[in-house]
Formats: sequence, C-alpha cells, structure tokens
Amino acid sequence: MAETADKSAPMAEVHGRTAFITGGANGIGLGIARALVRAGANVVIADIRETSLADAKASLGSDEQVETVQLDVTDRAGFVRAADAAEARFGKIHMLIGNAGVGVMGPIVDTKYDDWDWAMGVNFGGVINGLVTILPRMRAHGEGGQIVTTSSQSALIPISFSATYTAAKAAVLGLSEAIRGELAGENIGVSAFMPGPVQSNIAMSGELRPDRFKQDSGYAEREAQLGKRPVSPLWMSADEVGERVLSGIRNNDLYILTHPEFAQGMRTRFDAILASMPDEPINQERAEGIGFLLGNKVFDEQLERRTADPVTSPEVVK
Repeated sequence: MAETADKSAPMAEVHGRTAFITGGANGIGLGIARALVRAGANVVIADIRETSLADAKASLGSDEQVETVQLDVTDRAGFVRAADAAEARFGKIHMLIGNAGVGVMGPIVDTKYDDWDWAMGVNFGGVINGLVTILPRMRAHGEGGQIVTTSSQSALIPISFSATYTAAKAAVLGLSEAIRGELAGENIGVSAFMPGPVQSNIAMSGELRPDRFKQDSGYAEREAQLGKRPVSPLWMSADEVGERVLSGIRNNDLYILTHPEFAQGMRTRFDAILASMPDEPINQERAEGIGFLLGNKVFDEQLERRTADPVTSPEVVK
C-alpha cells in the first residue's frame, strides 16, 4: 500500500507544483524526478552534465512537465540564471531538492586542499547556493514549499576513508535540522534525505572534477579506481528511492531514510554518545540558563508524528 500524505504538510499535494532538482539527470536525482512527474508535478532538472540532460528529459517522456537547465551548483551566478529559467517556464518553484553530489573519498593522510575544496563546494556549498538563491523566491510566492537536502547515511554512521564526504554530508544534516523550525511558520518544510547505497554513477565523480581542483589532489589514483567499480545489484534502485523521497515530501518528514539495515548501527552510535555523558547530577541553575540549547521541538514533533504513524514503505512503481 502507498503511504497516505499528511494533509497538513506544505506539499501534501504535489500535482501542479514545481520542483527544482540539482544533480537531476542521473541516479537518485532522476529517480526523484520520475516519482514527481508520475505524481503530476512539474520538474526542472539541473545538472552539470549537458549530455545527460536530453537523455533524462527523453526518459521522463513528458515535455509539458519537464524542463532542463545546465548548472554547476558551485556557480552562484549560474544558479540565479537556472532559477530564472525555471520560473520563466513554470512560474513558481515550490520544491527545492539539493541533490547534486560527488563521491570524494580516500585516506585522510592523502587528502589535499583541492579534495576538501571540491567536496565541500559541491556537497555542502551546492546546498547553500540553492538555499540562498531559491528560498527567497519560495517565501515571496507564499504558497508553501519543501526543501529536501541530500545528506547520507554516512552522516549518521561515519566510516573510515570518508572524511571529506562525511564532513559535507554531516553539515547538510545539521543545516536541515537547524532551519526546519525557522521555516515552519512560513509553511515551508525541510527534509534531510539520508540514503544508503543506491544504483547511481557517483563512483564516476572523478570525471567531473574541474581542472582547478586537480593540481593539489591526493585522490587521483583512487578516483580512477572507483570509476571502474561496478554498481551492485544489491543497492537500492533509483526509482525506489525516488518514491521514498516523494513520500517524505508529502508527509513533510524531517528525516527521509531508505535502508532499515542501518538501524542497529545508528542505535549503537547514539548509545555510545549517551554512554559518554558525564555521570553527575544536573546543575539545575545552569540548565535553566541554557535551556534554549537543550532541545529542539522539531525532534519532538517528528518523533510524535512517527510514533503515531509508524513508517511503512511506499508503493514503488516499477
């Protein structure tokens, strides 16, 4: 059974609304685009790969609902032009899906400035550029909206040899949690999307590395090896992930997760953090003085909603 939408969510009904998806011409981004088009939304696919945009549009088979724009998410002026093009085609942007990302990974002892600058510039900076460019436009039309930021399970269970990638994805998660409460009053929801392994071409990220980030990199050999890694059939399909994101948008979920296999590892990490808390009485006077730091109602709200309505897998269109 498909999950029913939360009728109070800003984008409970996506039909006729417009989504702007970065990194939308392949993998996860294209899977999200497919789900939204099937649900009747207009979709603007933004991607750095010009050659992929036409193929993506053709695969969606709906010229009336789909527009494509070439975009390097680190190019702020380019982001403005892309948003202008989206509005020229569909009028208003209601959903911003900051999905563009690159898989910059390797040993910390090999990491150079170019590796850090490229990883953070795309994986975190691209999300920031989308917010600064498109959030004011969403606020201006006043019809509500949804911001989906692509983080990763890596933000919740960091593993070795993933420092650059994990740092950026953890920043995306923290950003999403921080702005959720700020934007709720304007009827704009925020969802942190944290997928596990998905069938995509993220292993080919090295092919997209700009020349300006190749001079001081310690990852050239590793990126070449990753580019040859086959995509496992055990990884989740992009279409299944797209349906899960659509469900999260319709329900205004704070967290959109994909793989239940990660649950125990997440519990162990959270338990390890709590087990490290100083075992001493709480200073009540201090607690009162810093009360505004001790919790965030967005966590209470998400827990209450999900406890009352347990998570079920959305129906996946094959």
